[in-house]
Amino acid sequence: MNTLYEAFCKTAETYPEHAFLCVPPLKKRNYYPDGIEFTYRQVADQVDRIMQTYTNAGYGFGQRVGFLLENRPEYVFHLIALNALGISCVPINPDYRHEEILYQMSHSDADLVVTLDDRLEDIKAVAEARERPLRVVSDNDFFENLPSPDNLPGAGTAGLMTEASLLYTSGTTGRPKGCILNNDYHLIAANWYADMSGLIQIRPGKERLYNPLPLFHMNAAIVSLGCMLVTGGCLIIPDRFHPSGWWQDVNETKATIIHYLGVVPPMLLNQPDNELERSHSVRFGIGGGVDPDLHGVFEDRYGFPLYEVWGMTETGRIFNVNSEPRQIDTRAFGRPYGDFDAKIADENGHELPRGEQGELLVRAVGENPRKGFFAGYLNNEDATEEAWAGGWFHTGDTVVQDETGMLYFVDRKKNIIRRSGENIAAAEVEAAMQAHEAIAQIAVIAAPDDIREEEVMACIVLMEGFDNTQELARELFEFAFAKLAYFKPPGWVLFVDSLPTTSTQKIQKAQIFDVDVNPTEAPGIYDFRKLKKKQRAIAI
Repeated sequence: MNTLYEAFCKTAETYPEHAFLCVPPLKKRNYYPDGIEFTYRQVADQVDRIMQTYTNAGYGFGQRVGFLLENRPEYVFHLIALNALGISCVPINPDYRHEEILYQMSHSDADLVVTLDDRLEDIKAVAEARERPLRVVSDNDFFENLPSPDNLPGAGTAGLMTEASLLYTSGTTGRPKGCILNNDYHLIAANWYADMSGLIQIRPGKERLYNPLPLFHMNAAIVSLGCMLVTGGCLIIPDRFHPSGWWQDVNETKATIIHYLGVVPPMLLNQPDNELERSHSVRFGIGGGVDPDLHGVFEDRYGFPLYEVWGMTETGRIFNVNSEPRQIDTRAFGRPYGDFDAKIADENGHELPRGEQGELLVRAVGENPRKGFFAGYLNNEDATEEAWAGGWFHTGDTVVQDETGMLYFVDRKKNIIRRSGENIAAAEVEAAMQAHEAIAQIAVIAAPDDIREEEVMACIVLMEGFDNTQELARELFEFAFAKLAYFKPPGWVLFVDSLPTTSTQKIQKAQIFDVDVNPTEAPGIYDFRKLKKKQRAIAI
């Protein structure tokens, strides 16, 4: 197989009447309220129709199309159709605001955005603000009124090295970086998941995988989707994670595998006993970040194991705990195997003895250490080469490896805050808030959170003439909320007299609080976590 489309066609020939995509019923949703399933044959028909529409309008090889389609089957229809034509998809986080989408569409140089009707005006505003023309069409108007591209497509046909997706991932420099993912990456990631073996057995033509994670992340859109696509399984796509309705969804959709993040187990365990929670068909769960104190509790209550894995957008492949003992009272996430190699290194890239903490470095075994990884950061060769210093990809995660080769997660080296599965760059939040006239200095850090793993915390030195008040703290929160996706603004705001700095005035975040201090217990801190909700609207 040279493309994701070819892999899909092969599976569709083998399992034409098997379910490929499933939407659980949700009466509050404004699409498919009663739920729906699409077979491989039905998806193939949709893909053919979409391909023809793109071709007739003049789209082709080498172009990019942005999607603002949320967690809907149409996302997958368009992804496969574009892949057949050698066109890359650029998924848009539906929680992004104007400036965030404008940056992404400008940086990616997308030719078109396909969006939901209720976001059409938002995307048109982005198109008007972008320097180069950006075509926009709603998904309901796609077949009748797809506008032609401003530029002609390139010459060529889709192959292994053709860009298939451009996923944006947070970095330490503020702006997200565009990860170029080609067909080789998509296919290796899909087959790696399908062939993990050991305790994680994917049965061809039999699995139904429930994944509540967003399709603009690699987990759902590449690893999970790809695995089901190459094995004849069914991907179950809820609109998002619903703790109270989780077990009803899982039962009604006959899920055999579930995906989770660290935030999922505690939120499910906090739900009252439900008669459906032990009547399911789930064989196992796959995910990362479950609290060791809750791992066994979850398995005992719900009757199936959670298998911890580790991966990144840049790596495609994942490590996994796929044999006993699983060490569920630790943060073990697997051993290197196959052609996915790892070492624990110091700051100079030198391998450390077993048992010592260091940065996790990974690569592919063989002549090409980058085989199956992302193809690079778009328009950022320096960042790409820095990430691959010494021939190993530097993950930015601090890890320990024991004598058996087992890897244990310790912490994140990079200045990234991980809240409910979302990676938030502290520098991006700082840049958004620094523009407020009351802020002299700001340091955004990760604060511990029992439910969401980490929460955003802003430590702020005020300009002269501004007073430390709850009203001002709320104003600063609202200022950030108007600019950023709802999960990025600070859940905690603390005014401080000064911030520790180096001789070059670089803020030393590690010295703001002592190692054994919980920053959320600082005197005078303001808590805005309850205000971080999707439905809140802020007038700019």
